[in-house]
Amino acid sequence: MASKGGLGARDRLVLLLITMVELVVFLDTTVLNVALPSIGSDLGLDESGLGWVTNAYLLAFGGFMLLGGRTADMLGPRRVFAAGLTVFTVASALAGFATTPAILITARALQGLGAAVVIPAQLALLATTFTEPAARNRAFGVWSAMGAAGAAIGTAVGGPLTDLFGWPSIFLINLPVGVLALAFVRVLPPDPTQSFLAVRRLDVPGAITGTAALLIIGYAIGALGDESTRPLAGILLVTGLALLAGFVLLEARSTHPLMPLRLFTIRQVSGSAAVNALVGAAHVPTFALLALYLQNTQHYSPTSSGLAVLPVAAVNIIVSRSLIPYALDRLGAWRVLAVGLGLQALAMAWFARLPEHGSYMIDVLPGAVLLGIGLPAAFVGVTVPAVTSVDKADTGIAAGIVNTAQRVGSGIGVTVVLLLADMVARQSTAADAYRTGLNVAFAVAAALAATGAVLTVALLRTGPVPVSEPKSEASAAVHD
Repeated sequence: MASKGGLGARDRLVLLLITMVELVVFLDTTVLNVALPSIGSDLGLDESGLGWVTNAYLLAFGGFMLLGGRTADMLGPRRVFAAGLTVFTVASALAGFATTPAILITARALQGLGAAVVIPAQLALLATTFTEPAARNRAFGVWSAMGAAGAAIGTAVGGPLTDLFGWPSIFLINLPVGVLALAFVRVLPPDPTQSFLAVRRLDVPGAITGTAALLIIGYAIGALGDESTRPLAGILLVTGLALLAGFVLLEARSTHPLMPLRLFTIRQVSGSAAVNALVGAAHVPTFALLALYLQNTQHYSPTSSGLAVLPVAAVNIIVSRSLIPYALDRLGAWRVLAVGLGLQALAMAWFARLPEHGSYMIDVLPGAVLLGIGLPAAFVGVTVPAVTSVDKADTGIAAGIVNTAQRVGSGIGVTVVLLLADMVARQSTAADAYRTGLNVAFAVAAALAATGAVLTVALLRTGPVPVSEPKSEASAAVHD
């Protein structure tokens, strides 16, 4: 148990273990971007095949998260965390030693499956370990830093690793982290006494229908960005939405639903899911747009463009360990979330004015710093209300719902924003039409973040806590 105002030695070890894994999981969403040409050359993959190396991870990550969350509630988060981490680590080894495209793509899908199981279990463990509000705010602040930093660090280290050690190294770096984390998994809080027979209560029809719906919708959204696959994408999108509707009907009738619909009557859960979709839709395309600007208009090398976003990671780690716990204590999660999204909107608006011949210090760095502050604030602010407003038996699935929303939002955001950039560039008659398209896309990302800030105030706003009365755990859950 965390002591008031600080974390005990065991709690610090728990937090280190969870956040170390968090960093690696999110690092793998971006680390291979720079390595794709080398992978294609070695394994004989064309652009379409290389797309699957990326998408296999992202699709499985988003598609299986609801299932991972409910399994964590049924079998216990420590067991499920260990199982998911084992799958992720073994899959990383398989990817690092892959000799054929089929093996690599399969390994990436298994990595995504492991990540989808690990993330909801992590959040359930944090919510049940750090119950004292100040300790909880510190723990979620550090956790949010690792998630937000992972994507930026992955972008930065992918190039140097590939240049120095070859593309397998971007997967093999996961092995020491995974093995070390598994060795210390017993420091995590023990699971409640329950039998593995509890899995017999799993809503199998719902699990199949819901997972299939998310996988198909995720693939269809990505395929919309390619003219050659757009007709098929439309058919698959309709199919996925029909399966999603069927999933909702099944959940309404199930005795032990995979995703209890009653959770959506809790404003902190439904509101957090809606806002988190916008968090994903706004920030994920921004990293891609920034890389395109730096490489295609400023002529940075892939490695240099990756290193250019390192300030995002550095700033968010510093802010998460210092300012965010303080802000959570005094402002509450919804205000931190609104401010975080507001800062992201400012950062993206700054990028929307990037010139044809820009200066890194003047035109890029200020936006990167704002993004570095805003990202972890949004990550923690959108997570805390959902996982602290439900019973312990539902923390895993609540985390799964909120994080699935971000994955779906990310897919939609990347597809729509990059398509828009391409359309504007094609229709513009300006000499720097390509940059104009990127500027418009940044502006749209800024609008998405600003919309998220407005929705936060509308859906997650709570009244002030009386200063004269100490907050109980129930009060903390509602007001934070």
